[in-house]
Amino acid sequence: MSYVLCVDDHEDMRLMVREILASAGHEVHLAPDGASALAAIQAREPELLVLDLVMPGMSGIEVCRAVKLNPFTARIPVLMLTARGDVEHKVEAFEAGADDYLAKPFDPRELRARIVALLRLVRREGDRNPTSGLPGGQAIEDEIARRATLRERFAICYIDLDNFKPFADTFGFTIADVVIRDMGHAIRNAVDVVGSRDDFVGHIGGDDFIVVTTEKHAEPIARECAVRFVEVAGRAVGEEALRRGHFMGIDREGRAREFPIARLSTAILNVDPDRWISVSHIGSLAAEMKRRAKQRGPGTILVQAV
Repeated sequence: MSYVLCVDDHEDMRLMVREILASAGHEVHLAPDGASALAAIQAREPELLVLDLVMPGMSGIEVCRAVKLNPFTARIPVLMLTARGDVEHKVEAFEAGADDYLAKPFDPRELRARIVALLRLVRREGDRNPTSGLPGGQAIEDEIARRATLRERFAICYIDLDNFKPFADTFGFTIADVVIRDMGHAIRNAVDVVGSRDDFVGHIGGDDFIVVTTEKHAEPIARECAVRFVEVAGRAVGEEALRRGHFMGIDREGRAREFPIARLSTAILNVDPDRWISVSHIGSLAAEMKRRAKQRGPGTILVQAV
């Protein structure tokens, strides 16, 4: 059950939204205007805000802007409801920070579906790796399971930084944390450049990252990430070390040897939903593929249909 705040100056609309959401198991608080909505948010922060666009006094746009400008409430997703469906008002709502927009009159099923999607966003935002800022374990599992339910083929890129333990031992964990943080940014930027807007980027933990994407985008993303990782490593260890192309470190047997620097290994699973078993099963396949990719040497991209 989630706590939702619904703001609308029309009582009938407020009561209808409450009935729809309460029947889906949500706790719903009602506010008749913008000022009372902001007061309600101060008293108890909702997990989602359903907000009418046109209200007397303080408009929905002004309420949305006030919520999004406050760093302590900016993460609250806002669903804007309005009888005005023209493009200008939609653009105005999104520019104010609205996360979604639904025109009145609406089908109750669509309202419930949009609420579920936005609450899923809340869970993702709350499950983030503290170093990279990317969604973590549960959010990753939820995204993979969601893709499977769509009954459309998709791909999982399991990205691993080669020789990261000896790298961290050699250069120190402060630099290692910088590399992890910057690699998260680099993967997101790679997805922005060669992926699609629906792609998901997550951080499993340590030096393991994941991208959920389409089959056609998976290999271009892996290659773009590899290029960008060279830049990340160069900033962390310096151009001279990067030019050498290797560093001296201690392997798992305690022996000193050379390791190649700034390499990624990526296991790509092209998933057929008709053969879907479970998220756990996909995780086992991904781990085995990553192991095989590492065995082939630094910089390997291994692709398999599952």
